[in-house]
Amino acid sequence: MASFDPPSKILIFGGTGKIGAYITEALLSASPPFPHVALFTSEETARSKAALLSGWESRGLSVIKGDVTDKAQVQAAYATGVDAVVSALGRNVLLHQTDLIRWAEEQEGGSVRWFFPSEYGTDIEYGPSSAGERPHQNKLAVRRFIKDEVRRLKNTFLVTGPYAEMYLNLIPGVPEGGGFDVKGKKAVLLEDGNGKVGVGKGVVAALRHPEAALDKVLKIQSFVVTPREILAAFEKHTGGEPWAVEYVPLDKLRAVEEQLWKDGNPIATGPTLRRIWGEGSTLYEKTDNEAIGLRGEDLESLDDVVRSAVEESRGARQ
Repeated sequence: MASFDPPSKILIFGGTGKIGAYITEALLSASPPFPHVALFTSEETARSKAALLSGWESRGLSVIKGDVTDKAQVQAAYATGVDAVVSALGRNVLLHQTDLIRWAEEQEGGSVRWFFPSEYGTDIEYGPSSAGERPHQNKLAVRRFIKDEVRRLKNTFLVTGPYAEMYLNLIPGVPEGGGFDVKGKKAVLLEDGNGKVGVGKGVVAALRHPEAALDKVLKIQSFVVTPREILAAFEKHTGGEPWAVEYVPLDKLRAVEEQLWKDGNPIATGPTLRRIWGEGSTLYEKTDNEAIGLRGEDLESLDDVVRSAVEESRGARQ
């Protein structure tokens, strides 16, 4: 591979969303810092999340306001010298990434060299059954587009398994999906609670190591844990008293999931992902942690994540 220096000017799409906010925070907190980090967002989001954006701007973030569906506005953002684009767009607009990628590819002499499509979750090509999973379809379509249509632009698909912070919560209205209620000191565990789940992050590390990341599907994990181990950590950080525990068979979750899809309920994706995780589809024989320089001390631990969740819950009650 020809020499490919780590990027210096990064543009983020979807950087204020559930996962995108974690990515933006990680990029701004990187050490050594990236020379320039910009976020493309709508006027409406800029107004509704003004306090969040203002805090980030005070730390060096550049905010570009525009319409993500407007080719001229997006290409104008690319033309500011951006060399890497990190997409964290939500599920409802995943297919629009084909336009964002095409517009970067089309810029004659453009500076954009590298694109991270919005993945950051379950490996959508984990095995034969993955191709039929409903939440995977739009991500699979983006991968096919890149394979068939993209020639100049490099890409990286970053697979992290479930973000720990999102895995911990109960899904509103669907307790069968499992999770933890800190305020109520209640846990809902799938099966017997001993099924392992892999979780992790690593956008910054991937950007630092293009030689290992370009045109790759990277599988990274911070830690692998069972729901029982998460429960024990929560009990430790909430006074040591046992929590109330409910166990849900995977078959029951599957039945609830299918009914939600049949009813056209928009929350169906959440239970499907919980079922996929519960089946072990975020466990890999080998990860790419070492290849992109992620060491144990660089990664968050289960204790870190649980302590943060408990502190956040206590703060919300004050």
